[in-house]
Amino acid sequence: MDKTRVLIVTQEMDPYTDLSEISAIARKLPQHIQEQGMEIRVLMPRFGTINERRHRLHEVVRLSGMNIIVGGDDYPLIIKVASLPGARMQVYFLDNDDFFKRKQIFTNEDNEPFADNADRMIFFCKGAIETVKKFGWAPDIIHCHGWMTSLIPLYIKTAYKNESIFQNSKVIYSLYNSSYEESFDETFFAKACINNLKEEELSDYKDASGVVLHSGAIKQSDAIILGSENLNGAVPKELAAEKVVLPHQSEEEYLGAYVDFYKSLLVPVEE
Repeated sequence: MDKTRVLIVTQEMDPYTDLSEISAIARKLPQHIQEQGMEIRVLMPRFGTINERRHRLHEVVRLSGMNIIVGGDDYPLIIKVASLPGARMQVYFLDNDDFFKRKQIFTNEDNEPFADNADRMIFFCKGAIETVKKFGWAPDIIHCHGWMTSLIPLYIKTAYKNESIFQNSKVIYSLYNSSYEESFDETFFAKACINNLKEEELSDYKDASGVVLHSGAIKQSDAIILGSENLNGAVPKELAAEKVVLPHQSEEEYLGAYVDFYKSLLVPVEE
């Protein structure tokens, strides 16, 4: 029997970043998944705060060399890899000097969101999917962590829906408190239309207030995990009725609960 393949796409991960609860979850979960006999791949951005020498990052030449178009401009995608300390596992980093070389992550020295956070997110989401295509590795589960991954559910279901490598993938979006969508402007929708998508196909990411990343990701995903204990109203009221939802789990229980949740999504539906 083939091993279940799990792709973790995360905006942060300990020991490389330590921004929020996502960092700790994204560190412990892949190792636990692997220890349960599943195959794992982990993708994250190579932020400028990550010390390449200390963490022994090096470029994967066979995966690098792609260009990702954002807003009509081409940006080279460089893929780097490092061995995760304390685990027999590799982490892949998506890098680009324009988006990730700076020494802050999402906000500047005055704690103001970067004006190009939307562009950085689009680059990362498309780049992550294109990297998995280059792996030639078909994931059974794609588990997205953080607002920066929120376009991946949409792209898998639309722009990449005819790609055989994703035909059987179940997409899970872990919902956390943080997001920087309030700093996004109307140009976001046009820029996010990769691979000839139409702006109306991003309608789930828009409401009267503007851009709503979490709502869009929820509607496009196969299942949802409530990653933060207090979600501050980020969960639409209709969520429970529309989607398979795993409630927030305690620190002692979430690893086992997540793996059981994966398995429940992969059980064939009886006709």
